Amino acid sequence: MHPPPPAAAAMDFSQNSLFGYMEDLQELTIIERPVRRSLKTPEEIERLTVDEDLSDIERAVYLLSAGQDIQGTSVIANLPFLMRQNPAETLRRVLPKVREVLHVAGVEMQLTAAVSFLTILQEESVSIHTYAHAFLQVILLHLEHRDAGVSNAWLETLLSVIEVLPKETLRHEILNPLVSKAQLSQTVQSRLVSCKILGKLTNKFDAHTIKREILPLVKSLCQDVEYEVRSCMCRQLENIAQGIGTELTKSVVLPELIELSRDESSGVRLAAFETLVNLLDVFDADDRSQTILPLVKSFCEKSFKADESILISLSFHLGKLCHGLYGIFTPDQHLRFLEFYKKLCTLGLQQENGHNENQIPPQILEQEKKYISVRKNCAYNFPAMIVFVDPKNFHMELYSTFFCLCHDPEVPVRYTIAICFYEVSKLLNSGVYLIHKELITLLQDESLEVLDALIDHLPEILELMSTGGESSVQENKLSSLPDLIPALTAAEQRAAASLKWRTHEKLLQKYACLPHIISSDQIYYRFLQRMFTIMMTNNVLPVQKAASRTLCVFLRYNRKQEQRHEVIQKLIEQLGQGKSYWNRLRFLDTCEFIIEIFSKSFFCKYFFLPAIELTHDPVANVRMKLCCLLPKVKATLKIPADKHLLQQLEMCVRKLLCQEKDKDVLAIVKRTVLELDRMEMSMDAEQLEKEKQQNDGRPMSDKTFEKKRRDTKTPTTLPKNIPISVPGPSGTSTPSTSKEVKKSKLIRSQSFNNQAFHAKYGNLDKCPSKSSTAGYTPSVSGLGKTSVISLTDDSFRTRNASSTPTSFSPGPSLPSTSRTGNSVDPKSSGSKDTQPRKATFRMLAIESTTLFPYAVVLVWTRS
Repeated sequence: MHPPPPAAAAMDFSQNSLFGYMEDLQELTIIERPVRRSLKTPEEIERLTVDEDLSDIERAVYLLSAGQDIQGTSVIANLPFLMRQNPAETLRRVLPKVREVLHVAGVEMQLTAAVSFLTILQEESVSIHTYAHAFLQVILLHLEHRDAGVSNAWLETLLSVIEVLPKETLRHEILNPLVSKAQLSQTVQSRLVSCKILGKLTNKFDAHTIKREILPLVKSLCQDVEYEVRSCMCRQLENIAQGIGTELTKSVVLPELIELSRDESSGVRLAAFETLVNLLDVFDADDRSQTILPLVKSFCEKSFKADESILISLSFHLGKLCHGLYGIFTPDQHLRFLEFYKKLCTLGLQQENGHNENQIPPQILEQEKKYISVRKNCAYNFPAMIVFVDPKNFHMELYSTFFCLCHDPEVPVRYTIAICFYEVSKLLNSGVYLIHKELITLLQDESLEVLDALIDHLPEILELMSTGGESSVQENKLSSLPDLIPALTAAEQRAAASLKWRTHEKLLQKYACLPHIISSDQIYYRFLQRMFTIMMTNNVLPVQKAASRTLCVFLRYNRKQEQRHEVIQKLIEQLGQGKSYWNRLRFLDTCEFIIEIFSKSFFCKYFFLPAIELTHDPVANVRMKLCCLLPKVKATLKIPADKHLLQQLEMCVRKLLCQEKDKDVLAIVKRTVLELDRMEMSMDAEQLEKEKQQNDGRPMSDKTFEKKRRDTKTPTTLPKNIPISVPGPSGTSTPSTSKEVKKSKLIRSQSFNNQAFHAKYGNLDKCPSKSSTAGYTPSVSGLGKTSVISLTDDSFRTRNASSTPTSFSPGPSLPSTSRTGNSVDPKSSGSKDTQPRKATFRMLAIESTTLFPYAVVLVWTRS
């Protein structure tokens, strides 16, 4: 026997091996079992199936009665829709079922019901009286649900309901039961709910009712045995103080706050401190100096020995505290409070450690996070502290602290001080030069979050820096800050190298302020070429557009003609005539910005022709974008100075109408033609007056006279679907306005063109070989509708061959565009017959309206 081949030898079909395969298959079977079990059996599918013929109300009742929990939850979520659709039947049939289901409902259904009840209230599907009667008891019943999340959800719904309920309903349904719910014999959850309801009810009753019925409950809850209840009630004292007025606040609320500020629980003391800070405006100067200031002083002294969470709250409220107690501090107290703030700004920075972060105990890490929050809050309150020390004393008192915050090792702290940088600059005013270096530091920050926060107000900051805070100063170049330009360019490069393109876009937009800050030469050599590079190479469209607009602003404020011409030439050659269609699209974006920023004459002089040349672009997207831009392009023209440009524009649009093959581009061209036709041209009154004077001062030639005579006879507009009769020379011609004459000239000058319309625009009818002796009715066929124009004119007579104008060669789908010439029968071309002949007009019109002058083509033949 020959030995088996290697491949066969590798295959082991022994009994042990087969058993191994069986075990693997059994394991796979075990893995698949849970999947099979999760599938619905036919019986389960049958139970989940509902008759399609049932109405929404009947289906809801059925699912709440016999459906599964997920179906019931779906019905409750759909309750606002049912209330909008049929409120009476929903309240009569569905809501009782909802009440039954909620007694045994799970957490998800309870949360859904709370949201649905609130939505019904907000949508005002029923009157407040009906809502209170149908829904209020359900809400009150579930306020003390064993799940804290469910209880809070129902409480939020109730607090919103309290806002709209009438006083009598509030008294009987909520306030009276609250007396028993707030007793010590009730659960902690019940007393916590009572605290929040009392805070909401205070603004709904008069002072007498509050003093007699609500304040006793407030005092009782402030002295509750559970610190959670005392803290919760303490935080509601601010709302209560706003409802009872100044006198009752001083006599009732303030003593309670003083007592709670000495509570054994740090959470209660913190709540009392925050409430006191929020109520500073309510108390007079005596109360603040004699009562509140000692409490604040004691609280600050004990804060370092207490939990760090108290320091977080204290640092966050420092600004409001300084504002409320301003003018009350003695010089010594003022100094001590300032030193306390400085200490908080550097909290945690003194504990330098060189070991690995993974080796730090969790409690130390948690403490450091709290210290970071404290320093972040100090940065947030820095502008308030400048007011506290007076901006004149900034350099002596707070500059070192500001320096530390700008160089803090943690990003959240630097981010917050970057947000506040503009406010600090405004407060310093003429002393803003003191923080030049910190501006450079934040611009060069390694974190893009810090840079993003700083550049929100970068133009305003740079303006303050350049003027020294004085608006009357004319010198606005930052000669005293040589590091600014390198910092700005480095910031842009870091943003460009990152994936945060929105920061890059924002920064480029803010750079548009630089012409007011630095010289045009500095912009030209340090920033302008960079804008070109971004437009040509960046892959993010918003970034490219931001660079394009900023470049246009740079060009707008550049007064050196040679630099201007170089930039314009680059825009046209590298973008407008670029090989990449993407660059040509960006050229059109740039044209749009130039129209927005520059004068109309500037655009017409440099960019009008390069822009409309893109009608020949091989890429449909470019032609499409150009069509969308054409109305803005036309708006830059003034007649008669830009008459030749208008003709160029008409020629380009006519070519698009005749030659465009792409259906999407063609649809936009049609819409653009309609919009162009509705636009009013800007008239140069001075130029028109000059031309009028020139025409009045020189003799009129025979040709000019004949031309004007024809102009007055030829109709210039063709209303939709209205037959127009053009009388012969015997009829009286109405004088036309100068505008109509211009339009008539424009139509006629463009009518006898050798361009042919594409087949999709419609075909002209064949010219009849012989005209009827009874007159003639031409057809107007176009893209859509058809207008009939009756023209009978006996004035058209044959001339001799020497007076016949030169023929125009027709296009492929246009039979003829010559007035005489080829359209005249060769046999009778030399006849001297003086009998009147019938003239035949045929006109192609887009949508049978005047649209745009170049959208009309006349065909004039002789029969």
